[in-house]
Formats: sequence, C-alpha cells, structure tokens
Amino acid sequence: MADVEFGLDTFGDVTVGLDSSPVSQAQVIRNLVAEAVLADELGIDFIGVGEHHRVDFAVSAPEVVLAGIATATTNIHLGSAVTVLSSDDPIRVFQRFATVDALSNGRAEVILGRGSFTESFPLFGFDLSMYEQLFEEKLDLFSELIKERPVTWAGELRPALKDQNVYPRTQGGHLKTWIGVGGSPESVVRAARYELPLVLAIIGGDPARFAPYVDLFHRALAQLEKPDLPIAVHSPGFIAATDELAAEQYYEHHKAMRDRIGAERGWAPSTKDEFANEIAHGSLYLGSPETVARKLANTIRTLGIQRFDLKYSAGTLPHELMMTSIELYGSKVIPMVKDLLSSSDRAVTPR
Repeated sequence: MADVEFGLDTFGDVTVGLDSSPVSQAQVIRNLVAEAVLADELGIDFIGVGEHHRVDFAVSAPEVVLAGIATATTNIHLGSAVTVLSSDDPIRVFQRFATVDALSNGRAEVILGRGSFTESFPLFGFDLSMYEQLFEEKLDLFSELIKERPVTWAGELRPALKDQNVYPRTQGGHLKTWIGVGGSPESVVRAARYELPLVLAIIGGDPARFAPYVDLFHRALAQLEKPDLPIAVHSPGFIAATDELAAEQYYEHHKAMRDRIGAERGWAPSTKDEFANEIAHGSLYLGSPETVARKLANTIRTLGIQRFDLKYSAGTLPHELMMTSIELYGSKVIPMVKDLLSSSDRAVTPR
C-alpha cells in the first residue's frame, strides 16, 4: 500500500490519577500537551483534539490547546477532532486555525463536523431545529474561506460578504480541511462535493461495514470529476504490555464513560461480553502491541485508508496509562503495522 499516516485523537476527557483521585480540568489540559509532546518525539504524524462543552471534557477551545502544543513540538500535525462548525462562526474558525498554522510552521489541520453532543447549540444561541441548515450553510462559507482569496458569498443565516478579505492567511496558502462523518451517505457525498478529504468515525461494530462509504466517496469524486482524496478512520483503542493487562486497566474507565453517556441517550448498560466482542470483532483496538498492530493492519487493508487516528483517551483513564499507551503505539504498534502492510504488498506485487 501507499504510505499510511498514523495519528492520535483525544477529547480531553477529565481523568483521575493512579490513586483514583480526580484531576482538575486545568491539569487535564496541561497533561494533554505533554501527551502531544510525547507523540511528536515518537514520530506520530497527527494529534486531534476534540471540542466539547460539558463537565466530563476539559477542552472547549481546541485551537488554544493546539497553539500551546504548536510551540512545544516540531513535526506532528495538529488538528481538531472535531470542530463543531454548526455552532461556530466559519470566519473565526478559519482565523484561529490559520493562527495555529503560523505558530506550528504549517502543521495545522481542521476536521469539521457536527459533533456527537449538542450542548454548544443552546450555549451559543443556536436552534437545534436548524441543525442541518446550520452545518450546510456554514460549510459552504468555509469552503470559500480556504481558497484564501477575497470572499463573495451569500446565505440565509448571516449577512452576505462582498470581496471580503480574511486574515491571517496561511503561509503555504492552504489549510488542510477534512469532513468528519459518522456514517451517513449524505455526509459522505457532501464531503466529495466540497472536494474535502473524509474522516470516518468508526466507534463500534465491524469496521468492514464502512467499506460501502469508502466506495461511495471514491465514486462520488469520480462522478463529480474531482481528484481522489484521502480517507482517515478514527476509532478508540488502548495498548499495554499484554492483552490481559490492557483490558484490566481500560475496562472500568470505558464502562463508566459508556454508561454515563448511554444513560443520557437511553442505551442499556454495557457488559463485559459486549466489551470483549468489541475487542475481538469490533472497532476497539485494545491489547498488546502485537494484537493491536494485527487488527490495525487488517482495517487499513480492508478499507484502503490513508490515515488511522487512535482515540486514546477514555473517560477517567489516567494520564500515566495514556502515556504508556502512546509510547507503545509510537514505538511498537506503528512499526509493526508498517511491516505487516509492506509484507502484504510484497506478497501481491509481482517482481
């Protein structure tokens, strides 16, 4: 396969210490910067920081955190996971990420989406009944902003723009912009229509079930006569020395988070059988480096993706355990996956 990139994502979950004592949101943000610095030292390609506006997540302004990371790192690309464009101003989003791009010497990326929570809508005065229109119209404006030329644009939800310049512009003239998708065909086609690469959020079930979305994206680009574009996958995971240790360290934090969110959405409490099935057959990349590498390589081959982002935070999972997981991901899992993919290429490529 062509070169594949490997990233990390976090939502800045509010954690506990190894002694189970709560950690402040301020300390969680400082710990997140340390996690990104370690990822950079390990040569990991990307780190994405989520945006939330609720008590169990510390990051509501990912661009500010990314700016801090930018000044402490050298090579790692920096993005959101995701930016909730529907409840933000597209011009301000562009300006903030262009600023991160300047501070990082061209390493900023933005992943635009509608998010998995709705707290930002009442917080910033947006009507949830306009959920679809808000995203569609703001994405349309953002697609003009990233051309980095005077903008002339009109919509229904904000005043029109006429030959309006927006600053700062990026040094390289391009802010890499992705669309985050949870699995709706309409969202996949929308990404193709705007000629933006795709991030598939696969948080449960067999990742192979997303193959039709990959195919749809490529077919839509071809039919629209647009160039082929990369696809990334975002999925949760955790790595420890052994499969057993990984499950033991991760489970209670995963269950607490899953059941808390599930209670808000009417889901039944999670079980150990469900957890084990997700590891064995679903989209939870958990276990020893060898176990995770094999599963990751299989997903990359099955879907033909160009980047995989491991969502390494999980509710109250302690910072120290996340640091170990990041270390194993960068030093062991990624090299193993590259070897597995290279071996598979050699097996099918005639010499």
